[in-house]
Amino acid sequence: MALRLMRTFTLGPATLNAVGRQQHQQQLIHTTPACCEIRKLARLRVVDNSDLGKRAMAEGRPPRCIHVYNKRGVGLIGDKVLVAIKGQMKKGILVGLKQNQRPKQPKFDSNNLVLIDDNGSPLGTRIHVPIPTVLRTILKEKTLAKGADYTKVLAIASRYV
Repeated sequence: MALRLMRTFTLGPATLNAVGRQQHQQQLIHTTPACCEIRKLARLRVVDNSDLGKRAMAEGRPPRCIHVYNKRGVGLIGDKVLVAIKGQMKKGILVGLKQNQRPKQPKFDSNNLVLIDDNGSPLGTRIHVPIPTVLRTILKEKTLAKGADYTKVLAIASRYV
């Protein structure tokens, strides 16, 4: 290794400039992996049949996360989020995520969201994709802890994984 460096230095300033330029260009290239977590400005996919969600997904302008309602700031399955959709602010519950999950929790191909009202009732009448079974216990705990009734989201689900 030391011999190679000595050869590089003996070639002259033109070679040193070329090596320095190459290292500088490598630093400018963005090499971090894509973020699969639900944070601010993450794109989500509406999986219920609400009118607002259907129109936004048909236009190719999916909702973006504005705020995650937990202490960490990173959304997990069953967390409530605030999204910007079609120029409005709506709340939703995360029902499927791309990020690596805990053991025995399914990992989905997209970040799925169900839109809800302020009192916790869903805007749609049906969920088109299967939702994880562990969501039953998570939403029941949140219903008991807070005043909103999140179990209505479980009632409109047709399939569980």
